[in-house]
Amino acid sequence: MNASSDHDRGEAFALGGIASALVDGEGIVVRWSRTAAELLGRTAAEVCGRPIGRLLADAPDHRDRRATRGEAGMPAAGQAVLRHRSGRTVEVTFHALRLDDRSEWLLLAAPTRQVTDWEQGTAFLRALLAQDRIGVGIHDTDLTVVRTNLTPDMFGGPAPAVGGRLREVLPARDAEDAEAVLRQVLDTGVPVIDRDQARSPYVSGRVRALSLSAVRLEDAAGRPTGVAAVFTDATERQRARRRLELTHEAATRIGGSLDVTRTAQDLADALVPAFGDLASVHLAEAVLEGDEPPKILGGGELNLRQVAVSSATGVWPASLPPAGAVLPPLPDSPRLRALQRGETFLLPDRASVLAAVEGSPDVMRLFIPEHGQSMVGTALSARGLLLGTVTVLRTEQAERFEQQDADLLAEIASRAALSVDNARRYTREHRVAIALQQRLLPAATPDTPAAETAGLYRPAAGGAEISGDWYDVIPLPALRVAFVVGDVIGHGLPATATMGRLRTAVHTLADLELDPTELLTHLDGLVQQLAGEAPPGQRDTIGATCLYAVYDPVTRRCDLASAGHLPPLVVRPDGTTTAIDISPGPPLGVGGMPFETTTLDLEPGSVLALYTDGLISRDDHDLDAGIRRLAGSLAALCRPDRDVDDTGRALLADTGFAPPRDDIALLLARTRAVPTEHTASWEFPAEPAVVADAREATAHQLARWGLHELVFTTELVVSELVTNAVRHAGGPVGLRLIRENVLICEVTDPSNTQPRLRRARTTDEGGRGLFLVAQLTTRWGSRYRQHGKTIWTEQPLTTATRPAL
Repeated sequence: MNASSDHDRGEAFALGGIASALVDGEGIVVRWSRTAAELLGRTAAEVCGRPIGRLLADAPDHRDRRATRGEAGMPAAGQAVLRHRSGRTVEVTFHALRLDDRSEWLLLAAPTRQVTDWEQGTAFLRALLAQDRIGVGIHDTDLTVVRTNLTPDMFGGPAPAVGGRLREVLPARDAEDAEAVLRQVLDTGVPVIDRDQARSPYVSGRVRALSLSAVRLEDAAGRPTGVAAVFTDATERQRARRRLELTHEAATRIGGSLDVTRTAQDLADALVPAFGDLASVHLAEAVLEGDEPPKILGGGELNLRQVAVSSATGVWPASLPPAGAVLPPLPDSPRLRALQRGETFLLPDRASVLAAVEGSPDVMRLFIPEHGQSMVGTALSARGLLLGTVTVLRTEQAERFEQQDADLLAEIASRAALSVDNARRYTREHRVAIALQQRLLPAATPDTPAAETAGLYRPAAGGAEISGDWYDVIPLPALRVAFVVGDVIGHGLPATATMGRLRTAVHTLADLELDPTELLTHLDGLVQQLAGEAPPGQRDTIGATCLYAVYDPVTRRCDLASAGHLPPLVVRPDGTTTAIDISPGPPLGVGGMPFETTTLDLEPGSVLALYTDGLISRDDHDLDAGIRRLAGSLAALCRPDRDVDDTGRALLADTGFAPPRDDIALLLARTRAVPTEHTASWEFPAEPAVVADAREATAHQLARWGLHELVFTTELVVSELVTNAVRHAGGPVGLRLIRENVLICEVTDPSNTQPRLRRARTTDEGGRGLFLVAQLTTRWGSRYRQHGKTIWTEQPLTTATRPAL
């Protein structure tokens, strides 16, 4: 008896590897096979004619205690330890067969390790094939089934028969994929472990997913003889993985926006096609406005709008309401009450869908198309509020919804409802802030003799809070006008409140007729005061940038000063567009640095553009590029025949200037000029006699303008103002008359003393001059220059005497 080197390596058990010997009744070896010679390294000549017992490793008379005795003391079967010619031992398992009609025994033996492997392998295969939850298929090199335990009941579908192929029982695509895997294993020898590959046909609306593992089978020489495939039911595992993936996808996608409609659409898109073929989200109308929905359902209390839909095919069924449609009031019903309590409703199969439609056709046809196979829905509830509902249908997917699916939808909907409610609350706060912001902005920009103006404001979009941008147009005496634009640091209601205070302060300071530099200096002090009043942790967030400009239509000059603000643009009548070169001071609230005034001349018809950084800011944060882009757009849009309001709206409608993250305030002003013939000016020395000259000059000028009805009162006004200048200020004394929508009279002197209106006593000989001026004019005031002051008055003109703009 002998063992080959293949057997030593533990190759598969084969008949060719069995050693044999023929022994007579006395235990003498009669025949000795070549396999036996290879097993012990002893030739037939060395063994034949000698007792078989001498081959035992222990003693000549040794008999293995585990052997079973046969006739004449010959063991029938058992294990023995033999001695190899080299001196090493060989443990074998043997079996003795009594030959008929002869007193001889045929001994068959093989290495014990090989026999044990064969027995264990046989037992393992027998146990595996006996399983009813593990499918085993052994295929030859043509992938034909040669042995299998698969039955029709095992995975809910037909099973391959011996001599058949997988393509005969699996769907074509699944069979093709599975056989491709088996062929790959057969060719490469690389096993496949637990691969979700095959799928059994659905039975009663259920689709079973199968997991495939495969290994190559080889003979003793290592040649491929086939492939063994093991199938397990991976349906629940695959469903659990899909549920986990869907939950993760929903958590990732939903809640990234503070827009209610966008959040609802994200929910619908997350459910299709991973969960169903059609999904729709319905929200209460109040939610879209940022308000709380009613807490009582039924009787038409909850007015729903279908705000979001999603279809696996990309086409929403025409029989269902489209996105944006308002649904009719839902009648009270037990199902609706259950929905209000947060329960889900489930229509698992086609029969239950048809029954629901027949039971309430007017309502259910709003949610279920004709080809609906299965449906599940749940409420969107958050913080005790029923915000709306979400429904999902399967129309093409063969698998029907089950209770686990309903529970999964309820879990996703509960998280999505929080995102919807957060978006709703943000919408409410955003609307309040915008309303306050717009209330604080001027209701309409005035059309003055100095300029045609248009102010536009656009709040931040994309979930960003408003940031307190503002603009203003302030008419000043002597037909002058002030243009203001500013941007408060911070966001939300605090920024809006700060903006309101600054706008009021600018109005107050503008009424004092301060020059731009002085006005910004006072405004800077106010912002520092506001910062000092703020809580310690918020002081660094109080600040603003501001641009203040004053345009005089008589001199056609514009004075500007900037507190950290972007430079304005000017579009000349010939279309040339440039950024005004100004020297900006620090933002308001910083202090310590002076502001500078820039003066430029503007031809009539020039368009001055003041704006905040939201108009030009982009992700690249390149403000210079943004200014160039704005200049190009203004050059293309500003035409003499186009209103500045239309120009501004067209500019903001340009997608290149959409405000994704910041507010936009834009002020456009097309300048006008007072014609030269509408002004007259004189200069007199500081002598009492010039009062009569001033009265006479005034009377002649008014006569030339046809304002005869104003001669008497204007002479009195000029007389009082010139007299005061001669007495209290010295010369020279300037007099200027301006005729536009009002008659303006200005007297200039070199003194900086503030005139004061007072009530004279009965016995006083003077002190009634300014009182008379106030009574004869609609308003009066004074403004200061670098050297001296100007006292001005205004008198109304009748329609007939007022020149056309």
